[in-house]
Amino acid sequence: MVKKKRILIIGGVAGGASCAARLRRLCESCEITLLDKGEYVSFANCGLPYYVGNVITERKDLIVAPPERFEQRFNIRVKTRHEVTEIDRQHKIIRGNNLTQGGRFELSYDALVLATGANPVKLPLEGIDLPGIYSLRTIPDSQRLKQAAEQAQHAVIIGGGFIGLEMVENLSRQGLHITVIERGDQVMSPLDPEMASYVKNCLSNNAVTLKLNTQVTAFSKVLGKLQVHCENQTPIETDMVLLSIGVKPASELARQAGLVLGDSGGIRVTAQQKTSDPAIWAVGDVVENEDTVLHNYHPLPLAGPANRQGRIAAASILESFQPLAQRKQSFRGVQGTAVCKVFEQTIALTGANEKNLRRNGIPYQAIYLHPGHHVGYFPGAKPIHLKLLYSSSDGTILGAQAIGEAGVSRRVDVIAMTMQMGGTVFDLEEAELCYAPQFGAAKDPINLAGMIAANHLRHDLQLADWRELNRGNYQLLDVRSEAEYQTEHIKHAINIPLEQLREKYSVLAKDKPVWVICGVGQRAYYAVRLLIQQGFDVKILSGGMQTWRTFCDVGILES
Repeated sequence: MVKKKRILIIGGVAGGASCAARLRRLCESCEITLLDKGEYVSFANCGLPYYVGNVITERKDLIVAPPERFEQRFNIRVKTRHEVTEIDRQHKIIRGNNLTQGGRFELSYDALVLATGANPVKLPLEGIDLPGIYSLRTIPDSQRLKQAAEQAQHAVIIGGGFIGLEMVENLSRQGLHITVIERGDQVMSPLDPEMASYVKNCLSNNAVTLKLNTQVTAFSKVLGKLQVHCENQTPIETDMVLLSIGVKPASELARQAGLVLGDSGGIRVTAQQKTSDPAIWAVGDVVENEDTVLHNYHPLPLAGPANRQGRIAAASILESFQPLAQRKQSFRGVQGTAVCKVFEQTIALTGANEKNLRRNGIPYQAIYLHPGHHVGYFPGAKPIHLKLLYSSSDGTILGAQAIGEAGVSRRVDVIAMTMQMGGTVFDLEEAELCYAPQFGAAKDPINLAGMIAANHLRHDLQLADWRELNRGNYQLLDVRSEAEYQTEHIKHAINIPLEQLREKYSVLAKDKPVWVICGVGQRAYYAVRLLIQQGFDVKILSGGMQTWRTFCDVGILES
């Protein structure tokens, strides 16, 4: 008889659980064992904030697949509360602790998958282990947070990233007053600063106290109240603290085994999820991924890539057992497509941001637009604030960021898929998308973004650089109505409403460039085309006054 191949998977959730299930679908004869040091091997960690906020009311709803389902439906053996502490690569054996019964265990393997995930970053600060200071990564974490929130009136959230902002909304829903402390100069670091200003304003509108450029130095407890100490500030008194300053790959086991790690501490893998050991694969938050835009390597703690990597690792393992199986699957890298809801606002992004493009020396162009999520004549249209980044040479899409109350994730999904297919702004211009008045427009926001960028690349539209607004040698033309101009305008702007421009453009000097602005960009574009045909050197400030306010809000421009 041929000996059954034994496959061990360390860690569940998105990467490990999907790998185990896919392996069984591909190989009925393999012996598959899934080990996890926690109680739950397959749960919805993205749903944890909403369990704390009572949007998800039952803990059982967070459990995607209990251990008995793996065993009964897939014949996969599950060992919860089994902590693996050692990999003996020479003898293909893992060793660890049975956290339920006590004692040690060891298991041999033919193939080993590391899906050990990531751990919350915990700064070495005085008082960091005091009662009332929490992190959120597991179901037990969420239970502790939920119980604490029921007794609290005020919470401090340290870190303004995805989880931190989702927890702002969910703790606010519980009636708590929230203070967010962020050591950087903006929340949501994957966004560019001017786009993050929309998030900052959303927090302010919902009575959240935001402290930017603030470094936490210690924690203490005085008369039963937590004190959060910040550099050069009065301590903040609170009932509970949530640490949400990011995660780092849980690669201690891989390090012990001598596997090759990347600069971030994540495990280096091939496109088939193979590690530096031919019998070991790795998936999920513990690995480093190739960035498809920047072409560097970094971890990306998202469920979607982890699921896909689990499937690819399963196919690769089976191919290593059966070289003629011809299951050539490769992970094509990540572009960081993500979405987050904060109160009434949805934040979505994909690809690189402007900060990283600059840092990596990649030439690009940025445009801004603020279209409604559906046609204006149909009730309830909400603006989508969209930033598109693309190659200034051939129009290849490099990234997008969008914020709004409705229709945001759908548009970013379209851009993300276009990027994955190697698409350009010309593809966005011609994209055929669903249209009915309550869903979009004949010129969808996606089409509009493509048209603006394509017009630029065809030299029908020159783009002014917002960052040069306060120091450029140009004439600034505001083509809004006189009433709009009187309400708010940029210093030194000349106001000629678009409807009067054909009769009055002669007041502009032809020997000096003209920069044109309006409310959101549409009227300015009409003015640009008119003036170009009259012999002017003219550029548009894309996104208009709406975008100008965001640059002023973050201090890049003077109001």
